[in-house]
Amino acid sequence: MLTAPTSAAAVRGWLRAADARLDDLLEVLAEQTDRADYPHADQVEQQVLVYDAGTLLAAGSDSAGRLEVQAEIARALSAGPGIVVVERAFDPAVVDRVSAAFTSMIERQRAAGLAVGDHFAKPGANDRVWNALEKLAVTDPEAFVDYYANDVIALMATAWLGPGYQVTSQVNVVNPGGAGQTVHRDYHLGFQSPEVSAQYPAHVHALSPLLTLQAAVAHCDMPVESGPTLYLPHSQKYQLGYLAYWLKEFQDYFNAHHVQLPLRTGDAVFFNPALFHAAGSNRSTDIRRMANLLQISSAFGRAMESVDRERTVLAIYPVLLARKAEGWSERALANVVAASAEGYPFPTNLDRDQPIDGMAPPTQAALVAQALAAGTPADQLAERLAALAKTKLSH
Repeated sequence: MLTAPTSAAAVRGWLRAADARLDDLLEVLAEQTDRADYPHADQVEQQVLVYDAGTLLAAGSDSAGRLEVQAEIARALSAGPGIVVVERAFDPAVVDRVSAAFTSMIERQRAAGLAVGDHFAKPGANDRVWNALEKLAVTDPEAFVDYYANDVIALMATAWLGPGYQVTSQVNVVNPGGAGQTVHRDYHLGFQSPEVSAQYPAHVHALSPLLTLQAAVAHCDMPVESGPTLYLPHSQKYQLGYLAYWLKEFQDYFNAHHVQLPLRTGDAVFFNPALFHAAGSNRSTDIRRMANLLQISSAFGRAMESVDRERTVLAIYPVLLARKAEGWSERALANVVAASAEGYPFPTNLDRDQPIDGMAPPTQAALVAQALAAGTPADQLAERLAALAKTKLSH
């Protein structure tokens, strides 16, 4: 649930960064988390709902109870604080086995001299393992099965997204002395620049958080000095948040007023992707703070038909060059590119398409538009599109 439009621009269906006011965010944040509204929660800590995994799963052990629990979780993530902590969500022994596999992956990356980027932190500040889900399955299938048999994940994912969801995983390690991230929102609109986000109508700003559930599983004990994630409870309800989090005034407020909860190995945090948050800085001297970041996606974020867009683009590109020579407008040409080429950079292989120079890698549509503007021959465009396609492969 987002706040009502706060400007004439929003009423007309579009949001502008110029309309983002800190006072409006503060009005949203004034709402307090009431433990009485969430009967299955054990406690409220710094406005965050804290649940015990055993109690939660026991309450949802039958169909009626599970629906009741899931309705409560969905309410917490939307109209409530936007974040819940589930203590003892995972068996620490299973987590340790998976941590060992992740550590081996990181060591191999380092030995290979791979530079791993981060969306919201300086490259090199953290150790990252992209597509850790697939890599874990191949490296240690038994650990994978024991880890993802976890019913807390299924309970939370179906509460927010319904069935058919897709799980992806990225390991994030903030080393001792490592700097954390800047405040942000997450995928989808959270991975766009404010200029791009402003091109999407207001109702898409409301839709984006409903397509993803974010989670972080603690793979070590995380005292506050180790830099567990920083959160601003209730901030997911601020309508202009995807544009506002870039602004210094909002960043300064987050830095001064965020909350930060210590975690134990096996605890899990689930949150609305529109929640203002950031990985914390690791001020410890001996804790390699490891978290498995789960990005769980709605089944509905896909088209109905399979289309070979590379084949489609290469078939029509000579005609586009001819129409350009005939004097067609840039808008007409752009309309054809939008209808034929892939206009979104994800999913991709972030080992190859790292977000080092921006929020997201270039799209197929961008390459086609650049080639068309430069009058690039079709064979050269074909080479570029083939190279782009290779970056999308998981291995």
